[in-house]
Amino acid sequence: MPIDKFVTIESSCVPLPMDNVDTDQIIPARFLKATSREGFGDNLFRDWRYDKNNQPKPDFVLNNSTYSGSVLVAGKNFGSGSSREHAAWAIYDYGFKVVVSSFFADIFKNNALNVGLLPVQVSENFLSKLFKAIDENPSVKVKVDLENQLITLLSTGESEKFEINRYKKTCLINGYDDIDYLLSLRDKIEVFENNRMAF
Repeated sequence: MPIDKFVTIESSCVPLPMDNVDTDQIIPARFLKATSREGFGDNLFRDWRYDKNNQPKPDFVLNNSTYSGSVLVAGKNFGSGSSREHAAWAIYDYGFKVVVSSFFADIFKNNALNVGLLPVQVSENFLSKLFKAIDENPSVKVKVDLENQLITLLSTGESEKFEINRYKKTCLINGYDDIDYLLSLRDKIEVFENNRMAF
């Protein structure tokens, strides 16, 4: 399934100031039967969003109209637990393009990048500033510049660099999955093969 090209994003944020959010909390195991990526957003944080009667819990942030945007700001150690790629699918399908945290589980980070979801790892100090700014003004925006690997809190101008694998960065900017990336190199591969066969 192709992914969207990642362009610079300016967006308000949805705060989830909880540490150690694991993949079973992101998408409970009972919703893993589907094999396509679509529809998982409906069950993102299902047990936190809905009660036993499938009624929205008003105290959960995704049910609070005060907060919106394509950037999820989460606590430390986001995406821990089992390696289910459905967790990244659910977040992306819900409409988030970026997740910000001070630490990500490695497997979750890779799964996120594979579906076009950008995990932005920042310092705990910068994360605290984000949470404080969002609490004071829910409409505050951040700018996420993948090309320059920079996240900026627009209300103060404070920025922080973030790291990303160079290959994954190329894929996100161009909207490539792994196969698309190989196809983009077709001409170079053909030249290499022709030169190799000439010897």
